[in-house]
Amino acid sequence: MAEHFPSSVLFCCDHNAVRSPMAEGLMKKFYGQRAYVQSAGVANDMEIDGFSIAVCKEIGIELSRHRSRSFEEMQEWGDDLSQFDLIIALSAASQRAALSLTKFYHMDIEYWPIIDPTAIGEGRESKLMAYRQARDQIRDRLIARFGPPAPEGNGAT
Repeated sequence: MAEHFPSSVLFCCDHNAVRSPMAEGLMKKFYGQRAYVQSAGVANDMEIDGFSIAVCKEIGIELSRHRSRSFEEMQEWGDDLSQFDLIIALSAASQRAALSLTKFYHMDIEYWPIIDPTAIGEGRESKLMAYRQARDQIRDRLIARFGPPAPEGNGAT
């Protein structure tokens, strides 16, 4: 059963290059404008991962223009963490960072332990399988938490 739908969601992971951009893209595709959605990482030391781009493109989600950013950069650019109703951490390190950075705010932080596909598989096809598994874990958690996706092209309300 889907829980209350938040008005703003921040997804976070280690580098904002694999899991959190996939989650941001999936959330926007599934639920449209129902919530303000962003993503960030503990660090910004990587560009968006090519395998993440590829497996999201398979399901109609464009990630190639995503620019990775850290919690620190996010705050420097004017996105105050207190504006988010919900932070969803997709890695243990990002959960710790989110809890530390928001200790004075009243907000919900959820931890979804999504596999890190970057070290799984040898060769292109086995790597793609690992990234698809991470993408599908995120998709399943989104649907369990927020309900079925809006009909295609109707993400409002």
